[in-house]
Amino acid sequence: MSAAPARPSRYLNRELSWLAFNARVLHEAEDVRTPLLERVKFLAIFASNLDEFYMVRVAGLRRQRSAGVQQLDAEGRSPAEQLAAIDEAVRRMLARARRTLHEELIPQLRSIGVTIAEGEALDAGERARVDQYFDTQVYPVLTPLAVDPGHPFPYISNLSLSLAVELRDPEDGQIHFARVKVPKTLPRWVPTGKPNTFIPLEALIRARLDALFPGMQVLGAHGFRLTRYSDLEISPEEEPEDLLASIEEQLFQRRFGEVVRVEVEPAMPVHLRERLLEELQESEEPAMVPLTMQEVHETGPLLDMADLHAIAALEISEHRDPPFTPQVPSALRDPARSIFEVIREHDLLVHHPYESFTASVVAFIDAAARDEQVLAIKMTLYRTSGDGTIVRALTEAAQRGKQVVVLVELQARFDEVNNIAWARTLESFGVHVVYGVPGLKTHSKTTLVVRREADGIRRFVHIGTGNYNSRTARTYTDVGLFTADEAIGADVSDLFNLLTGYSRFSSYRRLLVAPQGLRSGILALIARETTHAQAGRPARIVAKMNAVVDQEVIDALYAASAAGVTIDLIVRGICCLRPGVPELSERIRVISVIGRFLEHSRIWMFENGGAPEFYIGSADWMPRNLDRRVEVVTPVQSASHQAQLRTVLEICLADDRSAWELAPSGGYLQRRPDGPGERATHQTLMRSPWGLGVSSLSGG
Repeated sequence: MSAAPARPSRYLNRELSWLAFNARVLHEAEDVRTPLLERVKFLAIFASNLDEFYMVRVAGLRRQRSAGVQQLDAEGRSPAEQLAAIDEAVRRMLARARRTLHEELIPQLRSIGVTIAEGEALDAGERARVDQYFDTQVYPVLTPLAVDPGHPFPYISNLSLSLAVELRDPEDGQIHFARVKVPKTLPRWVPTGKPNTFIPLEALIRARLDALFPGMQVLGAHGFRLTRYSDLEISPEEEPEDLLASIEEQLFQRRFGEVVRVEVEPAMPVHLRERLLEELQESEEPAMVPLTMQEVHETGPLLDMADLHAIAALEISEHRDPPFTPQVPSALRDPARSIFEVIREHDLLVHHPYESFTASVVAFIDAAARDEQVLAIKMTLYRTSGDGTIVRALTEAAQRGKQVVVLVELQARFDEVNNIAWARTLESFGVHVVYGVPGLKTHSKTTLVVRREADGIRRFVHIGTGNYNSRTARTYTDVGLFTADEAIGADVSDLFNLLTGYSRFSSYRRLLVAPQGLRSGILALIARETTHAQAGRPARIVAKMNAVVDQEVIDALYAASAAGVTIDLIVRGICCLRPGVPELSERIRVISVIGRFLEHSRIWMFENGGAPEFYIGSADWMPRNLDRRVEVVTPVQSASHQAQLRTVLEICLADDRSAWELAPSGGYLQRRPDGPGERATHQTLMRSPWGLGVSSLSGG
């Protein structure tokens, strides 16, 4: 007999929880304690986050609504009701973003000598300079497109900025409509000649429309921007014979995904908005999902706020975060010792960005490429950086005759084009490139180096929580374990045999691996804490990750709480667990840390009756991670390393500057210092990568 369905109130809605996360990002742009240019950066991040949310999550819900799907979410909402709740929340956030940008940030930028000017605010010298720029750099690129019976409405690409132009022909009085694309190939912020003074490219084009439509009277020109459905659809039941070709085809088709959002300037009149929707609806045949005014958002006078990253990057040091240089891990500071010597002697735990990714992870792969005793390198690449440091090391290893196998995940969302390019580069140098297990994304962060040593073949392993990406390693918090442990090495060998060949292997010695055993492993660890609590032994769970969504895991945590287990969750983004509910989750506390760095590490601690166990790895507690991805989680067994991880968790839990507490209602409240000082996670760890001098967690 199946169990009774769970009450909807047991869980929080996934989409609204994500929006609450993005609202916390937006708050960093609003927070006067944040340096001015960093506030601009957070506003840009907020905007780009929202773009991706609409391209994937909102697009999927709109398709469900159009198909008549009535399946309810965790809180009892239909797809239509979820979309209405999302729309209400987004419009509130957009109003906050507009107010922050135009009433606070732009005036404050002007006070420090950074000006984003409209055309009419320029003096004669600036006007002459930008006119020359328009004539020589912009005008040759522009293509005004009429829209009338002889000129169909043009295709408009995803996330591109355009001007909707209304014109009157002075000879016959006829009103005409045209579209002008603001080219992405040119800088958005056009220098005017004065230091740090810019005019938006669309404002410059708008001021010179007479050059594009000579002899016509310009009645108005209003910016708009489209967001299109952009997810890839690879069905596990219909796995293509050539995954690379299929991904390339879908990337081409992605350009033509249906429109899910239309952003407009507030000044665009209603009749022009209606005309725009009509033209889009007619030109998007077959239109899968009708467009209505619900899909029209007034983003503000400046559309595409993600482009503010360029303003945030201005070199005005007193209005940015202080510069930070990662430390070289102490165990790797002796140039006379190879990294293999260090790892053979004892495991090495590293903490990015506080400890250098280049001096540890990149150095490990580079050493493996150059070391004559290294026979093979096997690695998973989910996302890697544009500088290609790791790719160059792998190609050098292949040229030196080593066996190099790289699993490149072609379905890493919005990195597909980069990964295809890296895959082809690697293949051209003789690296054996594979694309993983049919129906699964390979999300694990794992490298295996096989080396000939005096006492035989030894395996060296790196398992991390973050991508092999030297760029994001400067801003994402992640931990990684280097080990020569024989059991872990054997497990990783078995994993790569599964990824590259044919294998039904499903049992691992030390590792928790998805999809074979990670879900059952997590549930067993939670159940063990429940048993300890029932027996009166120390029982506590502290888990840090990006998201908690899986209902089976959430239910296990609820049961553990009811049994007396104290549970602290540090969840950066989505959390569908409802904490602090009497008789359900009253012993569960959830916080989110948002600050200078992006919290990305996954660290789990289980008190285990006084013999605590720690784990790190690539997986969040989401159905996709537990069931539809290849994930690797490893135990951290060294007592000193466990103490380091324990201290990091303590620092996060004590944060009263960057931490937000999740209420049972689903709302978040930011903590505030109750004294003269503040305990900020990132600032503490920048001083000491493992928080030396901070007391450990007390027992549960």
